[in-house]
Amino acid sequence: MILKNREYILDIQEFVLWSALNWRILRPGQVQNLYWEKEQETGFCSSRSFDDCMSRLTQRGLVAEGSGETDEQALYRLLSDLYIMPISENPFLRLCSFFRLCVFGNVPYSAAKKILRRDKRTADEKKVIRLARQALLSTAEIVKCFERNKLDFCCEEELLDTLYYDEFTTSDNIADMVSCLPECRSVIRSVANLYLRRQIIFERI
Repeated sequence: MILKNREYILDIQEFVLWSALNWRILRPGQVQNLYWEKEQETGFCSSRSFDDCMSRLTQRGLVAEGSGETDEQALYRLLSDLYIMPISENPFLRLCSFFRLCVFGNVPYSAAKKILRRDKRTADEKKVIRLARQALLSTAEIVKCFERNKLDFCCEEELLDTLYYDEFTTSDNIADMVSCLPECRSVIRSVANLYLRRQIIFERI
């Protein structure tokens, strides 16, 4: 595993848990149940507890977590500081992946053809992708762009003026500053759905 140009070696238990969490957003109890299922599937058992393993992955930045009084608040705290990177929509790459799965991976045609389907996005999801293609933005920064109705930027200075135009908002507190904006809910829903449909990945800075 490589993160920020640094290599992190995962032991078997960490890899089982980390890979099980890919493309999922789960409550703590759901994570534990999923891990137990993977243990039964693989026949692997570790002397280290699930909680200790999860804590280690979180501390190393390989797993993100969020907490709150409500599910919506916890989801916001999970996503607000994560930066969004769209996955390539190059049709040639999708076609190559399709043939590789069918010919070399023995994946059924009906399953592999899902790769060729164009993702159907809502208006807000399209806005999120449009912004994320222009710059590496956190979820909170995208909320701010929605609030100011800015979807296109001619330069970095214009982007910074949109995000941090007042003397109070900084990169350290923007997640708190935008959490009560009405646009917050639609952005969080869009980001979560895009991730679950494997249209974006998350990055930390």
